[in-house]
Amino acid sequence: ACPLPTAIFSAQTAYPSFYHHDLTADMPHFMNEWARNGETFDGIYSGFVTGDVQIQHIFKFLELFQKPETTVLIDPVMGDDGELYKMYTPALLAQMKELVRHATITTPNITECCLLTDTSYAKLIQYKGADFEKALIETAQQLQLQSNAQVVVTGIKRDAETICNLFVDQKTAFLSETPYTGTSFSGTGDLFSSVIIGSVMRGLSIADGMKLAERFLCMAIEETVTAGTPAIAGINFERYLSM
Repeated sequence: ACPLPTAIFSAQTAYPSFYHHDLTADMPHFMNEWARNGETFDGIYSGFVTGDVQIQHIFKFLELFQKPETTVLIDPVMGDDGELYKMYTPALLAQMKELVRHATITTPNITECCLLTDTSYAKLIQYKGADFEKALIETAQQLQLQSNAQVVVTGIKRDAETICNLFVDQKTAFLSETPYTGTSFSGTGDLFSSVIIGSVMRGLSIADGMKLAERFLCMAIEETVTAGTPAIAGINFERYLSM
């Protein structure tokens, strides 16, 4: 794995205090040096984007390094619970829609899937049971059609004890259930997407990668709850990396 650092943080942004140093201006130096050295990448994984300049650098990175056989996972980190993050302007949202069109795989949550398809989140979550699942699948299928990416919608709370992920490609749509502890931990979305892209790089299907990510996170979350680790600190996943 070859990280291209976009910023460094003393702690993640949910902490009450943190220092961060923006490295957006340094991104072209990494890209240019890698290009000069003839580097190639089997996979490219992009997550949180801070603004217009950074996303333009990502487009340039894809122009330099994305080949027809390259797997590109775009995690469109834009919001949650129906709310867009404050730094997301309409222009940046439009650019994220364009970035997702470069993806082989995209892993939005429900909010992000709605934002990418101009679907009303408030209307979607009013549906219950089978009607909700049908509406959500239709929204994910719309995203699949407009992006041509395989879509994994993450963190779908079916009820108080169950959380689901939805996989959609050109032919298939299925929900996969896992137990829900009732606690949300920081960083689980990043880990989920990382396991998927890692699994695909190892030759697994996206659907099998999703299942592995679920098992990995379930075991790590169970240990984290037992240990009483603060949710803000993320989950104790290191013990399960051998999976």
